Amino acid sequence: MGIVLKNILALLPEGNAGGARDVLRETDIYIEGTRITAMGKKPEGFLEEKVIDGKDRLAIPGLVNCHTHSYMSFMRNVADDLSFMDWLFGSIDPIEQQMTDEDTYWGACLAIIEMMKSGTTCFNDMQMNIHQTTRAVKESGMRAVISRGLIGSGNDEAGQMRLRQAYEERDAAADCERLSFMLAPHAPYTCDEGFMRIVSEEAKKNHMGIHVHLSESESEIEQIKEKYGCSPIEMADRNGLFDVPAIAAHCVQITKSDMEILKAKNVSVVTNPASNMKLGNGFAPVPEMLDMGINVCIGTDGAASNNSLNLFHEMSLLALIHKGVKRTPQCISAKENIRIATINGAKALGLEKEIGSLEVGKKADIAILNLNSPSLTPRNNLIAGLSYSANGSEVETVIIDGKITMENRKILTMDEDLVYKKINEIIVRVSV
Repeated sequence: MGIVLKNILALLPEGNAGGARDVLRETDIYIEGTRITAMGKKPEGFLEEKVIDGKDRLAIPGLVNCHTHSYMSFMRNVADDLSFMDWLFGSIDPIEQQMTDEDTYWGACLAIIEMMKSGTTCFNDMQMNIHQTTRAVKESGMRAVISRGLIGSGNDEAGQMRLRQAYEERDAAADCERLSFMLAPHAPYTCDEGFMRIVSEEAKKNHMGIHVHLSESESEIEQIKEKYGCSPIEMADRNGLFDVPAIAAHCVQITKSDMEILKAKNVSVVTNPASNMKLGNGFAPVPEMLDMGINVCIGTDGAASNNSLNLFHEMSLLALIHKGVKRTPQCISAKENIRIATINGAKALGLEKEIGSLEVGKKADIAILNLNSPSLTPRNNLIAGLSYSANGSEVETVIIDGKITMENRKILTMDEDLVYKKINEIIVRVSV
């Protein structure tokens, strides 16, 4: 389908490609197949099958949620006001043990609806029950990077089984270009050094990236220091996890030497402001990491610890937290914030040539906001508005891979009412 966004205000990269300097400019955006094929001038032979009137609308690159557990969406508001280890092992793990494959599927469906309705077009997921999240992604039209969470000790059979499942899921989804895969050793407290080395070698052999939780809580730091005599970052590095493209989620409790390792190994860090605050873990030193040139992106974590999957909320928190803590209003600018949620996320996932900015030749992953919204009125500085006043409800239409997946706030690819019904049935059966 040939789609044109007519006379629409758009957030566009200017200067170096990929959003080095973002500007707002009114233009026409032409989409053929899965990609943006032209801007401004209509390309020769373009067939306008669908015209979207851009009056009072703003087109931005689809947001990239770089750390999620989509299946957890049905655990929203069930394990609150708990310390991290009590939350994880006392409340969440027992619920996960009761989950069926179908629970994972419906949880992912709910997560995708929430993300799509708040402008996210790609997410990086760590999950447990194979084939279910990929099924939801395929049906919904969403874009995702999927990792089967890996837990193991040395060359134990349980760890090997999870690795086999990761490959099985990857191979089964080879027909969907919107899906890609990483290996996900869960965390230093659930994967010993022997298993980490096995996973890192598997990642090298199969040309796959790594997605891992690191340095999330003080208890994790103390546990790893006592057991291995080093920090979680050092443990991951010395066991090869950073020898391939790696995404480290959280990195809250880290030192200057930890950051130097992350920079030297080109590790992308996913900050999760709401989850880290809610679990009492603190704040990742994002301004310091940005100053060092570390690629910082943003995620929500799962709805069990957030309790939403709304990246506009995360962007607002990210900017405001650090301004307050540092007492420096300039430490994370609005322009920097939107890049963290778009092109930085794309870079972390190895997709920066495909998504993360509105450019000719890139995939048509676009969120369209209605500017006739109280939160964006008056239109004084819309880039600032994306960080400080927008809340996600302004997202009206979403295009992913050149297909309209949401129009006028209605999801076109999923039955929302059925998803809500199934989720409510799950919480009746599963003890939460």
